[in-house]
Order: sequence, then C-alpha cells, then structure tokens
Amino acid sequence: MDDLRIGRLCRALRRRRGWRQLDLAAAAGCHQTTVSRLERGHLATLSIEVVRRIFALLDARFEGVVSWRGGDLDRLADARHAQLVEAAARVFAAAGWTLSAEVSFSEWGERGSIDLLAVLPDRRIAVVNEIKTEITSVEETVRRHDAKVRLGAGIVRQRLGWRPLAVARVLILADQSTCRRAVARHSATFASIYPLGSRVVRAWIRNPSGQAIGGLWFLSSKHGRAEKWSRGGPKRIRTRSSLPTTRNR
Repeated sequence: MDDLRIGRLCRALRRRRGWRQLDLAAAAGCHQTTVSRLERGHLATLSIEVVRRIFALLDARFEGVVSWRGGDLDRLADARHAQLVEAAARVFAAAGWTLSAEVSFSEWGERGSIDLLAVLPDRRIAVVNEIKTEITSVEETVRRHDAKVRLGAGIVRQRLGWRPLAVARVLILADQSTCRRAVARHSATFASIYPLGSRVVRAWIRNPSGQAIGGLWFLSSKHGRAEKWSRGGPKRIRTRSSLPTTRNR
C-alpha cells in the first residue's frame, strides 16, 4: 500500500465521521497540519505512533496497511468518485452525448482507463474527461490526463470504428474547498492546460464547436439530477436516467 493511498483512506474515514481535519487533530492531540500531511501521503514526515493514534480514532488500524470492516475500505474511498462520474454523465447524456465509463486501454506501453469518454459521432468530437475528488499531485494528474488525450482518437477508433476530428480534454473536480485551493495554488499551470472555466465548459457541452477545447469544471456530485439540458435549452425532468454506455464492437 503506497503512502498516497494511505492518505486517501484516512481522508475518506475522517469525512465518513463528519470530522474536519481540525476535529481529528484535536482528538489525536496533534496539530492540524499533521493530519493534513498524513492525508497528502507525507508519511515519512510523521511518527508511526501518531499515525496509529489517528487511525485508531477513525476505528481503523495502521500496521503498514489500513484495515477497516473487512473489504469495505476500497468501496468507501471509491464512492465519492463514482458519484462525481455519475453527475458528469447525467449532464453529458442530457445534451445528447454517447458515453462510456472506465474505458481501459493499453497502447504503446501506456496503460490506464478514461474515467468518462463522451462522443458525438455526427460531429466527430470526443471528450476525454478526467474526474478527481481530490488532487494529490498536480504533475501526475496533468501527465496522466495528457497521455489519455493523446491516445483518445485511437481509442475511439478501436472501440467505435470511427476517428474523431477533435479530442477535447476536461478535468472535472469535486466542487469543494480543498480542490479549489489546490487549483488556486497552481493557477498558472492549470490555466495553461485548462484555459476554460466551469461555465464555458458547460455551455460547450450543450453546443460544442469542432475545436478541441481544454477546460476545468468544478462539479457537485448532486449536479444534473433535477435539470435536463438539450441543445435547445434546459428542461426539467422528474425521473433519474441510467448512464448510457457504448459497447466494443
């Protein structure tokens, strides 16, 4: 288990309790920055005693690995990400896009999966959506997203039988203070790669041009449940729709 994942699990357990970092730090008898370092995966700067004490307060054990209620930890850590993927999928689907979630690939020695691939076959446009509930490493986030975009046209051709003329990149972040602070700290980097903001990205989804845009979209996991967007404007719906997917032909 790597340090970054240990940090993510600590954050997931803390949030499940409804605690702030300050609350957990007070209970553990340490400073808030200690909890912050742990959640960012900086275990090398902390003592094992402090790390064990923090996890004990979260009803978990740390012995080089984190164990909590059998196999429920991965599901807990992944739940928020799945909710954000679902919220983004609803917005794209309502605007007429065809979607595939968790599209795995292995090309030229690069492996991974696209969180949400959106395509408009009639306009020959694809969007490679990278979806994050948190940013643990700006460099890693940007690098991995760039690789997926570079391979995007080939992935669409392999799966769907046609090659897009434009492959857009959209980084979708949970609309919460931690993500906004991370973007603010690296504003120049994000602006150079994702120049378009949330409002412009949403407008582009409803009426896309043929250009390969780059945008950063702050999205709430509850977004898209009550509002249906079409290219003619917003419409209200009462029922929840399922996520459309494309199948490998």
